[in-house]
Amino acid sequence: MGITDPAIVSIRKGASGVGIINRSLPSEGNKQLDKLDRILSAEGMQLDEKGAEAAILSLTEALQRSNKFEEIKVLESDPDTRKGSGFFPAGLSWETIDRLCRENGVDLIFELAYYDTDTQVAFKIGTGQLPNEIGLKVSVPMHEVSLNTQIKNGWRIYDPQIREIVDEIEYLDQFVSVGKGINPLKAVEAVTRRNESVVQYSKDMGNAYGLRLSPTKHRVSRDYFVRGTDNFVIAKRRAQTGDWEGGAQLWAKEVHHPKSKIAGRACYNMAIINEINGNLDAAMEWASKSYTDHGNKDALRYLDLLRYRADQVNILREQASR
Repeated sequence: MGITDPAIVSIRKGASGVGIINRSLPSEGNKQLDKLDRILSAEGMQLDEKGAEAAILSLTEALQRSNKFEEIKVLESDPDTRKGSGFFPAGLSWETIDRLCRENGVDLIFELAYYDTDTQVAFKIGTGQLPNEIGLKVSVPMHEVSLNTQIKNGWRIYDPQIREIVDEIEYLDQFVSVGKGINPLKAVEAVTRRNESVVQYSKDMGNAYGLRLSPTKHRVSRDYFVRGTDNFVIAKRRAQTGDWEGGAQLWAKEVHHPKSKIAGRACYNMAIINEINGNLDAAMEWASKSYTDHGNKDALRYLDLLRYRADQVNILREQASR
């Protein structure tokens, strides 16, 4: 069955404007470190900047699709937002957050706290086949370069009204690019698409962060009892054809069966059909009856699951009312 889980990050009611800041560019004190990192990692001169911009753009688009906010602004670089390196910098002061919100007419500040790509380079020399001047393939020395690129970034959301960082998370992903050529330079040229991959991975990360503010839909599976009496067997066939209500009519006939084990299974299956129909209260009552009256241990585990689902539904309703 399909279910909807509440958003991972809950935003207070009344927050309608969002400002997004980028703290990922190297600060003055970190420029030399960043330059050295780029040389050692064989990074393109503006790869981190492009990746950070792609992540912020993707986050902006995800927030726009969510329809949660009336206005979303990407804010210009600010001297008070001290820029970090390849790890979480200290949080901004609430005085700075208040000023940014006031000057830009927003209620929340989303922060790309840091963004960093780190690439490990490995060279290997072997042989390969290339055509000569007359078209015959001959063995030639071949250089192979592998670039293992790791992308890291961290995000925060500041809510100045409640003086709280309502979310903070880091993302980490990596991929390997391999290129071959008759010399090391040609081999590196063969993996130039790595830059495109960094941008795409960064977009995926920005989108993933935006999705933390939206409910998520997914499918879950449930087990139900199909043996015990002829009614269980027939109900199984009905359920297999999509006639769940027809199956439930037969399960209902067995909830008072003289054999407690069979009655417990029937009560359990009645909990299943009520969950399918969205009636979690009734589902919990049937699951509880299956365990308390008939000792069905499967029903106790199912009851815990139903209680969790009921809590999630309540959270989802609260979020929808904001």
